[in-house]
Amino acid sequence: MPQLEVDGAILTYDDEGPREGDGVPLVFVHGWTADRHRWDHQLEHFAPKRRVIRLDLRGHGESSGAGSRTIEELARDVLILLDHLKIDRFVLVGHSMGGMIAQSIALGHPERVERLVLVNSISRMTYSRGRGLLMAVSTLVPFKLFVAANIQRAFAPGYPREEIRAYIRASSATPREVVMTCYSAMRAFDVLDRVPEIRVPALLVHGYHDVQLPVKQMLRMAKAYPDAVVRIIDAGHELPVEKPAELTAALDWFLTGGP
Repeated sequence: MPQLEVDGAILTYDDEGPREGDGVPLVFVHGWTADRHRWDHQLEHFAPKRRVIRLDLRGHGESSGAGSRTIEELARDVLILLDHLKIDRFVLVGHSMGGMIAQSIALGHPERVERLVLVNSISRMTYSRGRGLLMAVSTLVPFKLFVAANIQRAFAPGYPREEIRAYIRASSATPREVVMTCYSAMRAFDVLDRVPEIRVPALLVHGYHDVQLPVKQMLRMAKAYPDAVVRIIDAGHELPVEKPAELTAALDWFLTGGP
């Protein structure tokens, strides 16, 4: 289990697959309160034939460190790790907050990103007045209740309750300061007006039942991308664990037979 110290944090990551495999390395970035194991299915599928990198963001999973107040700070951690691994060019795959990080990297370092995959992610957090009030009030409730409410609604109707409870327990183990600062960073994230600058081929994969970041918001983003393909899957916000095989198939198509 390799680790790297970055600005007072210890980042835990996996670097697997052949160094001279099929195409540039794949880099997977997880979402808020999650960890690198969201990508287990994709790692198992792709690592036999190409290099795959995934990490626990600072304060998440097996990485230490305080929370980051901006998405750009988290993007910097990812880039420092890739520089350490001497990876200049890559395909970037990000889920939810990880997709925001991916967009930040694509905008700041377009020469390094060969293709971009955003899973249940958006470029601007948008709320109706009612939902905005609800989100603001939710931060005032006890921490574990706040996390549980957010994780519970991340899954599509009918997903096994015991599995949801396991994810709630795992998310609740993320330090409060990390959870809340990253939550604020997501709410402040807004690059929608800059999306037309991202000219690499992009795949936008979204769960039809996503109520955290609704499909409508993703489609607004998709229209701004110069070169994007949209794939809608029958899942909620936690698509990587709800429908891992379907997500992997979409990635495989995009990397080998897609545009």
